[in-house]
Amino acid sequence: MVRRRRLTDAVAEAAVVLVALFLAFAAGIAGWAVGHATRHTVTVTSASGATSASSTPIDPHVAAGAHDFSVFACSQCHGDRGVGGVDPNVPALTTIAQSLTPAQLRHIIDHGLGESANPTKPYMPVWGEVISAQQVSDLIAYLRAGLPAVPTAEPPAIPQGQGLAVEGATLYVRYGCINCHGPNGLGGVPNPQSPDKTIPVLSGADFRKQFNTDAKVIAVIRSGSVIGRAPIVSMPHWGGIIPAQQLQALAAYLKTLK
Repeated sequence: MVRRRRLTDAVAEAAVVLVALFLAFAAGIAGWAVGHATRHTVTVTSASGATSASSTPIDPHVAAGAHDFSVFACSQCHGDRGVGGVDPNVPALTTIAQSLTPAQLRHIIDHGLGESANPTKPYMPVWGEVISAQQVSDLIAYLRAGLPAVPTAEPPAIPQGQGLAVEGATLYVRYGCINCHGPNGLGGVPNPQSPDKTIPVLSGADFRKQFNTDAKVIAVIRSGSVIGRAPIVSMPHWGGIIPAQQLQALAAYLKTLK
């Protein structure tokens, strides 16, 4: 009877050990699966704080082009992902980009396009002295790829209810003013054919003396400054693109500069 009880106890203990080993093995398999899935999933946090996961890799040149499309304010005239609809004089890029060769696209980006003599019509600026050859190549790759959605390649969100100057500071980046006039309007970007060889500053006593009212600042933003031919950098005609309230915000921001 004692031997039978001991045998029964041994069987029970062996069963417990087997169950423990099985659970450990299952936990190991689950851990491997989670780690394997994590290595193949890219989690992206957007400006709004939301997260999204994507397991499909994006060509680095296409991704860089998408970010350049946002940084250089292409989307402000051609629409989000080039779908158009901002101004009837500015074409959508979703079909045009496929009908033009890379050489033609590069020439347009470098030399600008539009009615340069008519300030009431939008004019694409001359980017040749501002955007590098690699950035142009990436932009072309993005356009030729069909302008796909790329996480975080989007203009900065415009603050609301925080005053015109705060809104204007974001618009200064959103519309690409910072690319030519520099951070804080300090200038310094080369402009080979201009008298002082650089794009003018938007701050300092000389600027404020010349543009001493909001109306004068807004007028030059609307009309732009398209003079000469490439490689001179031309300021685009923003009339019809930037709403009146945002023009006021830009003027308010410029007044806060040094």
